[in-house]
Amino acid sequence: MSPVTEQVEEKEESLFEAPPMAEQERMVEAILFATAEPITVRELESRMPHGCDPAEALVYLRKRYEGRGVQVMKIGDAWAIRTAADLGFLMQKETVETRKLSRAAIETLAIIAYHQPVTRAEIEEIRGVSVSRGTVDQLLELEWIRFGRRKMTPGRPVTFVVTQSFLDHFGLENARDLPGLKELRAAGLLENRPAPGLSLGSESEDEDEEEAEGQTELFED
Repeated sequence: MSPVTEQVEEKEESLFEAPPMAEQERMVEAILFATAEPITVRELESRMPHGCDPAEALVYLRKRYEGRGVQVMKIGDAWAIRTAADLGFLMQKETVETRKLSRAAIETLAIIAYHQPVTRAEIEEIRGVSVSRGTVDQLLELEWIRFGRRKMTPGRPVTFVVTQSFLDHFGLENARDLPGLKELRAAGLLENRPAPGLSLGSESEDEDEEEAEGQTELFED
């Protein structure tokens, strides 16, 4: 590069004087507070005036927030302002949610508990109807069942077993001590009324009554 070119570049750079570092800190602070997702140094640089050094500003800003309720944290290659780790408990809110299981879920759960490890095909054979994916997903989400070992049969189908959470919820020592129907109702997991949308004397209601009878046999001693 020739001396003339260097002089031109120096002249151009002099036209853009960077703000004082204290002001750059304020800019970075404002951007981090207003941005929900972590932001990279390159993104900070693109938002700030020409000549700013967001990387250096972050060093000072991070030090200034040490020991405060919020901290300037590096998350991967990006930066964000987050609640101090030791104060995270203040942001938590515990709620009690009552969730009722469908008849299909209760029967499926009982079959798994009685016959574990059991495959989906075996559950369907015992119930006499197919098992929907939603039913299994609901039990998995509750962490009352989990995937067991695959069976050494053609296709190596996956099996299901009940979890420690299931036993703990009902105060069971083992899966053989299944709760009775009254216990399920007391826990708010079973409604005493027919499913909504069913009219008296309908075919669907008859099917539900048959299911309820089967359910009683499964859960009552």
